[in-house]
Amino acid sequence: MPEPTDNPIRPLVRVTGAARHAWALLTDRPLSLYAVAVLRIGYGLLYLVFLLREFPHRDAIWGPGSPWTPDLARQLFDQTGWASVLTLSDSRLYFELCYAAALVVSVLFLLGWRTRAVSVLFAVVVASFHARSIFMTDGGDNLVLLMALYLALTASGRRWSLDARRVRRAPVLPPRLAEARSTLVTALHNCGLLVIGIQVCFLYGAAGLYKVQGGTWGAGTALHYVLNLDLFQPWPALSHWADDQALAIAIIGYLTVLLQVAFPFVLFGRLKYPVLTMLFGMHIGIAVLMGLPLFSGAMIIADAVFLPDRFWIAAGRLARRALGRREEQQPVRGDVPEAPRGAVPKQGGPVSPVHDRP
Repeated sequence: MPEPTDNPIRPLVRVTGAARHAWALLTDRPLSLYAVAVLRIGYGLLYLVFLLREFPHRDAIWGPGSPWTPDLARQLFDQTGWASVLTLSDSRLYFELCYAAALVVSVLFLLGWRTRAVSVLFAVVVASFHARSIFMTDGGDNLVLLMALYLALTASGRRWSLDARRVRRAPVLPPRLAEARSTLVTALHNCGLLVIGIQVCFLYGAAGLYKVQGGTWGAGTALHYVLNLDLFQPWPALSHWADDQALAIAIIGYLTVLLQVAFPFVLFGRLKYPVLTMLFGMHIGIAVLMGLPLFSGAMIIADAVFLPDRFWIAAGRLARRALGRREEQQPVRGDVPEAPRGAVPKQGGPVSPVHDRP
């Protein structure tokens, strides 16, 4: 007797198989370790430069002498639920110590020293400075804040960091403990990486769809009005020259909308490389013509998450050659070498760590 064609167990088998595949993808190994290392270095350096650039104006922006006083900030926190370590005291000495600590944390985060703990401190620093003067921002620090929070979940110190050098000399954890820790750290890392990618796609897609609804973008005149805003004219002569190129700015306006709307749909093919290149040029133009380097830098660094590790490995190899440094052997997998699960490490000699370290 032939078996029935509609087997009720088959859908369950498919769902179970898909769930196993998703779980394996989530916990098998951390993905894009070089990309998140680039994000760590990029945002650490960007925020360090930002704090150094505003050092002469630090009191007027975040300190006790700011027009937006600590008391006003605390009143706003009561309504919004925000918090900042800068408002715990009105003392100028306390503020200067907090500013110095923020500089140190940014450097340590950039270098990847004790990254798991320092990444949390970096997120606290960014959140505190952002909340202290929330009305004196240009939008770039909003993205830096989001990325700082997401990077705290990732293993961003596995590559190109001081932690990556130290991990080779670390002691071995018992195999069962190492396996449990590896699964947890890997799952958190991959979830954080996924959230970062979704966040960037949402930013581009929402910005593009918002522009589509505007009449000036449809008419190709939006950039004309932007270039004539006094607030966004760091070099008026350059802005006026660009505004005279009517056909060029109309084409760039249409291309901007097209790139932003199409961005989430080109990430899984080779078309993403020219799209990322054009977006890079767009952000450079925003930084130069509109005087928004923090925003442009934050977006350029965020775009780096979509470049595969092989790209960053090749870039690192070229950089070492340019600096005349010796080639370093790159790990084949996305993680440090692991001992077989349940096996006892070899005794009496140097061993490789089997646990995940940030």
